[in-house]
Amino acid sequence: MYDLAIIWDWIAFAVRWLHVITAMAWIGASFYFIALDLGLRKAANMPVGCHGEEWQVHGGGFYHIQKYLVAPENMPEHLIWHKWQSYITWVSGAALLMIVYWVGGELFLLDPTKANLSLWQGIVISGGSLTIGWIAYDYMCKSKLGEHSTLLMLLLFVILVIMAWGYDQIFTGRAALLHLGAFTATIMTANVFFQIMPNQRIVVNDLKAGRTPDAKYGKIAKLRSTHNNYLTLPVVFLMLSNHYPLAFGTEYSWIIASLIFLTGVTIRHYFNTMHATGSGPHWTWAVTVLLFVLIAWLSTLSATETLEAAEARAPTPYEQHFASAAGFEDAYDTVLGNCSMCHAREPVWEGLRWAPKGVVLETQNDVARYADQIYLHAGVSHAMPPPNAVQMDDEARATIVAWVRAARAD
Repeated sequence: MYDLAIIWDWIAFAVRWLHVITAMAWIGASFYFIALDLGLRKAANMPVGCHGEEWQVHGGGFYHIQKYLVAPENMPEHLIWHKWQSYITWVSGAALLMIVYWVGGELFLLDPTKANLSLWQGIVISGGSLTIGWIAYDYMCKSKLGEHSTLLMLLLFVILVIMAWGYDQIFTGRAALLHLGAFTATIMTANVFFQIMPNQRIVVNDLKAGRTPDAKYGKIAKLRSTHNNYLTLPVVFLMLSNHYPLAFGTEYSWIIASLIFLTGVTIRHYFNTMHATGSGPHWTWAVTVLLFVLIAWLSTLSATETLEAAEARAPTPYEQHFASAAGFEDAYDTVLGNCSMCHAREPVWEGLRWAPKGVVLETQNDVARYADQIYLHAGVSHAMPPPNAVQMDDEARATIVAWVRAARAD
């Protein structure tokens, strides 16, 4: 019995769940500390070296918080480090990328209509490209550009646009946006691992040794933390983009992804200003809405592959394997009869403009390409098709299960 797909799907779920949990913890801590930093106020009788303080109320109690730009005179007994949220988020995200886009590379990573790559070539590009952004960004931060934060962010935006375009020339639409998110998240975690934490350790070690810490280490950490703050929201969108074919399934998906970074900046600028001054600049919401309208317009300009072009395309080895397995013809007819009214290049189901999640099931190559997904969603489970649309009987589901298991047994 072929149950590897089921086991693998549950493994992917467990890793994804870990990724979501740690990402929420990291994002929450990041947003909280930026808001806390911007809300600090001067007060009388503050300790020596204290930059500002803040009173907060939560959970039935009051919190009195003070910040030292460099360090207090003496090392506190209980010091809490915020680092593991970032590290585990990146590690779990990297593991999930390997599970979905490396192991399932022929389905989710490679697009044979864009580039004729073998799976190993796609994996090398996938993994190797993630380091490019950090190397370039870190170099710029350590150069004279590090003294000009706005210019530095503009140059980083240029790098992100170039990578968005480059990924879109090689990978599937959903893989391109996901990799752009991973590319950005790698910069963010590397900021924590290679800059923020080492600089804070230097300060702690100076305190323990009785030396006066250098203020430059705090400034470096602050710059990198601020950049992470502005990059967070676009990364969240990119990690969720696989649910929205209108974002990844168009020929302008790389432009859409680039504009999403700008909306992240406008939204964070509003909240950061509000935390600092008590009133946010409302023009940022107008700009955000205009950017979103532009994104929505671009999503309607896609040139979807025609059915004739899809039928003429040569099948990949992966598709050939599943299309030649016993029971494929019956399974193909079953999918056409139960799924293709929605999962089509031009869906006939009322209200659907695009195939759900960008999954198209019309040609034999289409059905063979998504064999494992069809097996999981319409074979061993009743997740698809929606019962209010099609009442798929058990015999039809058994046909799909028999086909995929026969292919896996070969």
